[in-house]
Amino acid sequence: MRYLATIIGVVLSMPLFMLKKAFEINIRRQDIQLTNYSDQNPFRIFFISDIHRRKIPNRLMRQIDSEIDAVIIGGDLAERGVPLKRIQENITRLAKIGPLYYVWGNNDREVGEQHIRKYIQNVGGTILENEAICIINQKQRVWIVGIDDVSAGLADIEKSFNNVPKEDMKIFVSHTPFVFSNVKEKYKLNVLLAGHTHGGQIRLGKWGFYQKGSLKKELDEATLISNGFGTSLIPLRYGAPAECHILSIKHKSSTNVH
Repeated sequence: MRYLATIIGVVLSMPLFMLKKAFEINIRRQDIQLTNYSDQNPFRIFFISDIHRRKIPNRLMRQIDSEIDAVIIGGDLAERGVPLKRIQENITRLAKIGPLYYVWGNNDREVGEQHIRKYIQNVGGTILENEAICIINQKQRVWIVGIDDVSAGLADIEKSFNNVPKEDMKIFVSHTPFVFSNVKEKYKLNVLLAGHTHGGQIRLGKWGFYQKGSLKKELDEATLISNGFGTSLIPLRYGAPAECHILSIKHKSSTNVH
């Protein structure tokens, strides 16, 4: 009887545990070393995706203790039913961290494309729709290349790279990571960023609907697929913690490359 009560207690407590996990604040601080990044000062990115219904809280803002060169929102900033005021407040808060760049997710337009455009324009942000923007960090040119929503058939990868010099450093942003293999075949990239999968959101050990989010480094290329900040359908997480990222891109000496 005691064992049965224990099992019942665990079962009943699991939803509360998973709800708590869904609203955690986890900022992953990760370094990326690249040989073709020549500036001695790091280029720092705050990357967040899949906010959905969550609010950007003050306690997250207080934990960002370094200067950020680019705030990149990797899509699904919102979804149907999210109050417009919350979306506006989230964008306003994120823009206080640094210059804002955004790509469309598959849920964003459900709240009205015009609203998101207005809110991002109001804070001086940039929507990357199959285009690239050049940021000059001291003497280093860094291109942020962003594509439109893949699921809606709006992505044009070739167009997004039209004006990007092959030799320059490139950060590619897509809401979905499922285009990464095709993009890598055609273009030499340094950093690839995406969300969308939520890391499976609810995982049992190594099993989940999607792979758990991770940062993978290979030679002069880094690929980040984030678990995302919010949740979809149900506000529960297990085995795939909510997260956002501070990425510090640094110079890597060619003498250390193997």
